[in-house]
Amino acid sequence: MKARILGVVAAVVVLIAAAVGYGVVSRDRGPDVNSVAVVSGQPVSVQAKGQLLFRNTAEGPDFGHLATVPADRPGEPRKVSGLSCDRFAASAGTALCLAAQPGVLPPMTDVIVLDKDLTEIRRIELPGTPSRGRVSPDGKLAYWTLFVNGDSYAETGFSTRAGIFDLTTGKLMKSIEEMGLLLDGKPYYSSDVNYWGITFTPDGKRFYATVGTKGKTYLVEADYEKLVARMIRENVECPSLSPDGKRIAFKKKVSADLAAPWRLAVLDLASGKETMLAETRSVDDQATWLDDRTVAYGVDSAIWAVPADGSGAARELVQRASSPAGV
Repeated sequence: MKARILGVVAAVVVLIAAAVGYGVVSRDRGPDVNSVAVVSGQPVSVQAKGQLLFRNTAEGPDFGHLATVPADRPGEPRKVSGLSCDRFAASAGTALCLAAQPGVLPPMTDVIVLDKDLTEIRRIELPGTPSRGRVSPDGKLAYWTLFVNGDSYAETGFSTRAGIFDLTTGKLMKSIEEMGLLLDGKPYYSSDVNYWGITFTPDGKRFYATVGTKGKTYLVEADYEKLVARMIRENVECPSLSPDGKRIAFKKKVSADLAAPWRLAVLDLASGKETMLAETRSVDDQATWLDDRTVAYGVDSAIWAVPADGSGAARELVQRASSPAGV
C-alpha cells in the first residue's frame, strides 16, 4: 500500500508539471534561448487560413503570448499578439484561451472565449489549473480540462474537471461528471470518475473523452444532447478526432516508468485497429490534427509533427512553443 501511494503521488507530480510547467521547462534551454526570431505586437486572426497558431515560450517579454507562423514555412519569424494564455485552441473563427490567474490560491483559471479577431466573447472564472482546451470543428463549442484540488474521493486531493461552453445557446456546463456513464451497456457508478481531453465530432452532436476510474482509463463516446457516455476502449488518453471523423489520435500508456509512460497512437474507429506513431518519445499532450495525414503536439519545449499512419519520422516545426492549433 505504501508503494502504491508513493506511486500515485509521483504520478500527480508529473501531471502538475505537465499542466503548469511549460514556462519552467522552456526557460532552461541553454545559450541559444534567444535565437528565435519574434515580431511583437502583431494583429492575429484565427480565421486566416494556412497558419499554425501556438503559445510562444521563447524567453522575453512575449513569453506565453499567442503567436503564429505560416503552416508551410514554420521557420519564419513568428508574429506575436498581446493575448497571453497557458493553453490555446482555435477552429472555424472561434478561439479558446485558458489563462491561470497569477498568485491566486487555491488556483483559478480564466476560460476566455474569443472571436476570429481575438475579441473576447465570454470570460468564465473556474477553479483549477489549465490542462487541455479545444474548439469544435464548427466553432460553436469550446471545451476544456482543468486540474483541481480538494475532491474528497481522490487519495492525493487532485483530480480533473472538464467543461463545455455552447456559443450558440450560451449554455455553460462547468463539469461533465454528472452525465450518465455506461460500461458493457450497464450504468456505471463510482465516486472517483474523472473526465478529461474532450474532442467533438464535426456535427457537434457527439464527443469523445477520456474517463479515469479505479486506476484505469477508457475512451468514451458521448451523446451531447442526452449527456450519456459509453466506455468503448481501455487505455486511451487525451483523444483528438481527425478532421474526417474516422480516427482518433491519443496517448497510450506503454510503461510504468513515470518519466516516460506514454506513446502517441492513432485508433481507427471502424476497425478498432491501433497504429503506433513514429514519435518514440513520451508525449503528454492532446495532439491536434493539422490535416487528415498529420498530427502535431508539444514535447521538449517545441512543436513537432508526425504522420498519422505510423510512417516516416517526427519533425520539429517550431522551437520554444506549445499548444499548437492549425487553421
